[in-house]
Amino acid sequence: MKQLLKSLKKIFTIAFLLVSLLVFSQSETTYPKITGYVSVMHPIVTVNKYHTTTNFDGYYQVVFPFGINIWKSSRIGFSIELAPSIRAENGTSKVNNLLIHPGVLVALGDGFVFAGRVAFETSGRYGITPVVSKVVSKNKNSALYIATPLPIRFGNDLPTSFTAGFQIGLSF
Repeated sequence: MKQLLKSLKKIFTIAFLLVSLLVFSQSETTYPKITGYVSVMHPIVTVNKYHTTTNFDGYYQVVFPFGINIWKSSRIGFSIELAPSIRAENGTSKVNNLLIHPGVLVALGDGFVFAGRVAFETSGRYGITPVVSKVVSKNKNSALYIATPLPIRFGNDLPTSFTAGFQIGLSF
C-alpha cells in the first residue's frame, strides 16, 4: 500500500507539472494578428440564364488564391486576396484572369470562418463571393483548410453568373 501511495504521488506530481507547463506556456494572442495563406481553387459548376458549364468538360480552369488576413480580434478581420486563374483548352493554357478580392472575415467557431468578399476581375467582371471555410488540420505554425467559394459575377456584357467551387489551402 505504501508503494502504491508513493507511485500515485509521483504520477500526480508529474501530471501537475505537465499541466502547469501547458497552462503557463500558452501565450495570449495579441491583436491585430496578421496571417497569410496560399490555396488552390477549382470552379466546379457555373450557371447563368443561358447555360450551365462544368469544369473538366472541354476545358480545365484552376485558380491560385493567396492573401493576407488581418484579424482585429478573435472574431473579426479583414482580408485581401489576389487570385490568378489559368485556363487550359484546345491544347494550350494561359493566365486568363486576375481577381482582386478584399473582404471581411468572421470566425464562426469550431474552425469555421465566413469571408464576405467583393470581387474585381481583370476580365471586366465584378461581384461578390461568399466563402465558408473550415480548418481540418492544425499544428503550431500552420493550418490546412477547405473552403466553398460561391462567386456571383456581373458585368462585361455577360449575364449574371453563379459558380460553386472547391478550395483547399494552407494558412500560416
